[in-house]
Order: sequence, then structure tokens, then C-alpha cells
Amino acid sequence: MCSRYILTAPGHALQRQFDVVNARTLAPRYNIAPMQDAPVVRQRREPGGERLLHSLRWGWVPEDAEDPRGGVPLINLRAETVLEKPVFRAAFLKRRCLVPADGFYEWPQEGERRQPRLITRRDGRLFAFAALWERWTPREPLPDGPRFIDSFAILTTAANALLSPLHDRMPVILAEDAYALWLDHETPAAAIKALLAPAPEHLLRYVPVGTRVNARFEDDGELIEPAGPEVCWTG
Repeated sequence: MCSRYILTAPGHALQRQFDVVNARTLAPRYNIAPMQDAPVVRQRREPGGERLLHSLRWGWVPEDAEDPRGGVPLINLRAETVLEKPVFRAAFLKRRCLVPADGFYEWPQEGERRQPRLITRRDGRLFAFAALWERWTPREPLPDGPRFIDSFAILTTAANALLSPLHDRMPVILAEDAYALWLDHETPAAAIKALLAPAPEHLLRYVPVGTRVNARFEDDGELIEPAGPEVCWTG
């Protein structure tokens, strides 16, 4: 599961890790929430196409939706079944993207309350969540509305042993040597599906943080201040 995440890395870190040609320093985000716009990495369709950083809406808008504001936003897709559903199959085959993130939150149940945890990489590098994107266009031109809306949803898989006490699902986190396969529009479906596995436990760590992050409009550096000891894999 992934319902909030952070992205605070400077532009040069995005350029170095994702090889995007239009990398730039963005305002740090400490509480990216569904239905907000967030950066994703897409690749042009031609062979050897450039990688570009684009701002898309987090929350899948089906291409045949009557109203892009309607319904509960679909922010996560199950990697195990995404090819079984026609509405997602075309995107899985041709509209894949990467979601850069410094970390993401989970809210495990502890008695009668949920204490948020922030999950990050132990080496301090960025995550790349595997995601799909879709383009919605209005059936009739809207004089004051958007010409189109590009949206995305993050793929999830079974949680690894480190994160399973927090939630039974986790985002698909791609290794850096898998970025090219994931973004290449010609990669066969079987090769793509092979990437959709839980990340190794030793890659990750998590720490409890304060409950201010529960409010989606809160967004400042204090949200990620530790409120308890760090947990890493010791198996």
C-alpha cells in the first residue's frame, strides 16, 4: 500500500539517478497525497527516447470517465492482477512510468491508534515506484477546462518481511538497473512482470513519526522528524 509519500531531493539528484533531460529543483514535498499533482518520469516512444519529468495527478482517471472528479481515486493497482483487467492492460503494456520518492508512510494499528511510520532507503537514495499512467480527454471541449488530464497509479505487491508488520502490501520498488526495461515501450510483458516483486528487506528502514502527517494539508520538514528508534532488517 502507498497512500502518502515524500519527495525532497534536489534536481541534480533526480537527474543523476533517473537520467531525465529536464530535471529541475522542485519545492520539497513532505506529504504527497492522492489527487495532488506529483512528478513522474516518462520516456519518449522512439528508440532511445529521452526521459522527461512530468507532473501528473496521483489517482487514476479512466479515459472513458464522464467526470474526472467523480468517485474514489484509485491510487494503487495490484501488480498480480493488473494484466487481467482490460482497463489497465493497455497502460501496463505501453504507458509505464517511474514515481521518484524519498520515502513513504504506513499507519500500522497499535492498540486503539495508528502510529505513522516513514519508510526510506538505508543508502539514502531515491525510490522509484513502478506506476502506470492514463490520459483522460473530455468528450466535448470545455471552454475553461483542461484539454486533457494525465494521471497515474502506483503498483503494489506483497510486503516483504521487514514491512509486513506495518501493512500486507508495499509499492513495487524498482532497482536502478531495471529502469530502462520498465520505461522501454517495447519490453515484453513477461519481462515486465518479472520486475514486480517485493524489494529486498536489507534495502529499507523505517522510523515512527508524529501524527501531524495524518492531515493531508500538512507539509513541512517537521513531519519526517523521528518519534522513536529506527528499525532495520537483521535477519
